[in-house]
Amino acid sequence: MRYAFDVQYIGKNYDGSQIQFEGKSDENPQGIQIGRTIQGELENALSTLILSGRKSKNNKDETLAKYNNRPVKAIFSGRTDKGVNSLGQVVHFDTDEMIVASKFLYSINEILPDDISVTNLREVDGRFHAQKSAKKRHYRFEFINRRIKNAFDGDLLRVKYPTDIERMQKSLNYLLGEHDFSSFKSSGTLNPSKICIIYEAKVSRVGDRVIIDIVGNRFLYNMVRTIVGTLLEIEGHNLQPEHMKDVLEAKDRQKAGRTVSPYGLTLVKVMY
Repeated sequence: MRYAFDVQYIGKNYDGSQIQFEGKSDENPQGIQIGRTIQGELENALSTLILSGRKSKNNKDETLAKYNNRPVKAIFSGRTDKGVNSLGQVVHFDTDEMIVASKFLYSINEILPDDISVTNLREVDGRFHAQKSAKKRHYRFEFINRRIKNAFDGDLLRVKYPTDIERMQKSLNYLLGEHDFSSFKSSGTLNPSKICIIYEAKVSRVGDRVIIDIVGNRFLYNMVRTIVGTLLEIEGHNLQPEHMKDVLEAKDRQKAGRTVSPYGLTLVKVMY
């Protein structure tokens, strides 16, 4: 059976969402797991719950016992980097156990660290894939636009110079549609395809906080953070909004702005 659930987390205490390995060898082809990740915490919690349920059945069959002790694999809708938060990451996993949602959600949230929580468990079709079945992803970046710091700003980026919401919206509008986003990718992009479709790109202001919402079919490595960095370069240097179009068409990372801090970036929702 295949189940899916939504995951919320605060990313600053983790080395990204995805388990990472290093030191591959013939004896250990996968390598050694490094860092602390959301996936690692989830798989530990899932395995603890499901394996404890299997052991309670006291099955003495040796072959089945070996199967029962295999860890549970958590498949994410996409990777988020160190420091990136989530309100709606989607994860699926397979098990031969029948799961009662209310009991499962209570138990796994008691096991998980306080900065990770799981909601909305549901059984899904075996053809469902958290990553491959996803159609759209909604990211949000939030920063403080104020000259003087506040003790409650937390880890959010603070931009000291004034920003113009209307100008920023005009800049973002050039990103709408299907384009080659090579200018906004970091060198760590593993997928050779640089084509993405941006369905929505909006900027708003709430008090001294600026919120940028972007919805696309997929995103390249550090793409949203580089788009924000380019927006801030346009505002900080009083460039014309058309500069965003020039950067996009250049397909050259050197033409774009800096990659801003991951703090303030949140995966809001994954749509299927």
